[in-house]
Amino acid sequence: MEVAPPPPPPKPRREFPAFPYDPYPIQSDFMVALYGSLDRGGVAMLESPTGTGKTLSIICSALQWIVDRRQRAKVEQKVRATKTTCRHPGSTVMCGEQKRFLLTISVEIDEAEFLVEEYESEEDEMLGTGKFKTKRERGSGWNSSDEEDEASDIIEDDVEVTPKIYFCSRTHSQLSQFVGEFKKTKFASELNAICLGARKNLCINKVINERCLELQTNKKGKNVKESKCKVQSGGGKIHRRKASIGCPMLKKRSLQTKLRNEVLDRDILDIEDLIDLGKKIGTCPYYGARRVVPAADIVILPYQSLLLKSARESLGLNLKNNIVIIDEAHNLADSLTNMYNSRVTVSQLDNVRSYLDIYFERFRACLGAGNRRYIQTIMGLTKAFLGILLRDESDTPSTAENSSESKIAADSSLTINEFLFSLEIDNINLVKLCQYIKESNIIHKVSGYGAKVSSLRRHLQLDEDENNIPEGTIISSFQALSDLLYSLTYSNDDGRMIISRRLHLCPENSGEGCLKFVMLSGDKIFSEITEEAHAVVLAGGTLQPIEETRIRLFPGLPADNMHFFSCNHIVPPESILPVAICRGPSGKTFDFSYSSRSSPDMMEELGRLLCNLAAVVPEGIVMFFSSFDYEGLVYEAWKTSGVLARIQKKKLVFREPRSSGEVELVLKEYREAIAPREEGPSGALLLAVVGGKVSEGINFSDGMGRCVVMVGLPYPNPSDVELMERVKYIDRLGESAAHATTLEGREYYENLCMKAVNQSVGRAIRHIKDYAAILLVDSRYGPKPSHLIFPTGGYGEVHRLLRQFFQFNRQR
Repeated sequence: MEVAPPPPPPKPRREFPAFPYDPYPIQSDFMVALYGSLDRGGVAMLESPTGTGKTLSIICSALQWIVDRRQRAKVEQKVRATKTTCRHPGSTVMCGEQKRFLLTISVEIDEAEFLVEEYESEEDEMLGTGKFKTKRERGSGWNSSDEEDEASDIIEDDVEVTPKIYFCSRTHSQLSQFVGEFKKTKFASELNAICLGARKNLCINKVINERCLELQTNKKGKNVKESKCKVQSGGGKIHRRKASIGCPMLKKRSLQTKLRNEVLDRDILDIEDLIDLGKKIGTCPYYGARRVVPAADIVILPYQSLLLKSARESLGLNLKNNIVIIDEAHNLADSLTNMYNSRVTVSQLDNVRSYLDIYFERFRACLGAGNRRYIQTIMGLTKAFLGILLRDESDTPSTAENSSESKIAADSSLTINEFLFSLEIDNINLVKLCQYIKESNIIHKVSGYGAKVSSLRRHLQLDEDENNIPEGTIISSFQALSDLLYSLTYSNDDGRMIISRRLHLCPENSGEGCLKFVMLSGDKIFSEITEEAHAVVLAGGTLQPIEETRIRLFPGLPADNMHFFSCNHIVPPESILPVAICRGPSGKTFDFSYSSRSSPDMMEELGRLLCNLAAVVPEGIVMFFSSFDYEGLVYEAWKTSGVLARIQKKKLVFREPRSSGEVELVLKEYREAIAPREEGPSGALLLAVVGGKVSEGINFSDGMGRCVVMVGLPYPNPSDVELMERVKYIDRLGESAAHATTLEGREYYENLCMKAVNQSVGRAIRHIKDYAAILLVDSRYGPKPSHLIFPTGGYGEVHRLLRQFFQFNRQR
């Protein structure tokens, strides 16, 4: 009998009924391109300039593909419908009631709380295979009667909905924008969506945020029972007890189920909505949101939650045959590798060393051989790391015979193997050590005990002059050391160890020394995503140069197998005035290179330019500087010379704060200052910094950004050790015949600068009726090929162009 041929493939979709408006042609083209990329699978890069409705286009195209795919599955009878959530009939018995976590400090310390469980390790290997004894082996008396069997605490397991979309972006504000756009479509009421956030953003029990993981690890029941006891050399007995603490926001699983069901019953909730719902119900929104993931059709989450393997595993994200869309992907390769960097400072190492000494001195007689051996190894490594950073360079011979020692005496970069051999720690099984740190909960045991000892000593007034360290600081110090140790388990060529005592590498740590691991290889990390997902889409306003992204993230993928789409801007040419300003009002040539930018004459000329701009530009001006330090230098120079006072007669002046938490308040005041007033300054000026929060994800539409000024070219510091290692790595990629590319480290360095420029000036012009002037202030912009206007008549011509531009657009 003749076999019927398979059904023909579906025709490419051209209509997207969920789009709430009549789409512009370029929006339709973008949606068609995205839909086709999802049909094909694999990797795609899609460009859509700022203000072209990229987010809404992604939502309407990608979710339409999900709906169509499921409809086709029904017709073909290959998989069942996944819109209706199916549930297993079974139930899970939950643990017993947890005792309330006490915040008060007791004079007596229950030391059993801090004693790590017994650990067995093979004797034939210093750090060999080990395991913790089971509950039965420990004789803890654990039995099923200790568990509560409450019908209200039944966990209902969801069948995983597939295919689903994982959408991630860089910042909280960008995720909130996505949620707002999603609510405009019919999908908000038809499909299930969940927005995931970081623990620190969603925790509603802030008092114990730092100890959240410890509380979840230690919640083992309501009965505190003695198990074994050992006698310390001094005669004091320590009874190991079952832990009995837990976060009060997770005591009742029934409330977690209630939160999950309410989220699924409602339209999509953003982070603030989830927090409010968690507070209303009285349960943790962080863990509650995670329970929604299996039933969700689309999961919205920050970069780290998707790109970090440990985060994906913790959240239980299943990428197999699903869709991954990464927005704002212009710096994806650097963002990805930076997530796998690690750093530990001198003060953090010293914190760990002192607390380990206290802990080991108290518990060494009670610890089993495995625990003793691992803890001693951590202590030895901590002291070795401190020794590198505190070593006096003058004490280190510089002879050829001692090249390894001399190499690490000063600020330097080493391969992983060079670092391990130099410290003579290459014989330690770091994989097993990291496994021990993770499974033993040693970080929280040591930090918790040390904090209790310090509290007790303060209570007894034994340490009046001692600078006590908060427990959260100790935990973060331990975690920094743990992260660095894990970094040392990567392949030798994956990254570099940087040893620094200088301020430039550790600016946030008062110049103290630090050890830093810099991840260089992003392709191995990203392949874990591309090999699992059905399709991976990189989206952004500009993704150029695409060859750099391809080589650094998926070098094994032939260029022909990567789909690339780019659309033009919807904003007409007359709405944008891009001008390169090479000379100031007095005729002085602008040169903001590192050697010239701090001269009084250069800063004075920039001030004259701004005084003129304030007179001709309506509403808001945003001026970007290369760094906070340079912005501060210019601001103080203007203040001293009187330029700032002249500017303030025309525009109120605001400055981007270094603390990202204060940015929203400054933006609110800036937005209010732009409103027209009968007298006094008209509009406002915001001094911002490239790479700061204002340049990443903040929209300056309409009056908030009538003019964007870029001061100089924001090249990164060429002497930065980390940057130099990245440049060398790019050069090695370019030299590799397997990659077949002409990419060079110098090109990568240039790209970093221009990406930063594009990202900053792209904050303006957010819709088709918007208009703005883009001014690039530096004579070095002149030789670069671009669409810029280069006035030949000096600043007078610039002023004339600006006046005509704003008059025309106001009338239009």
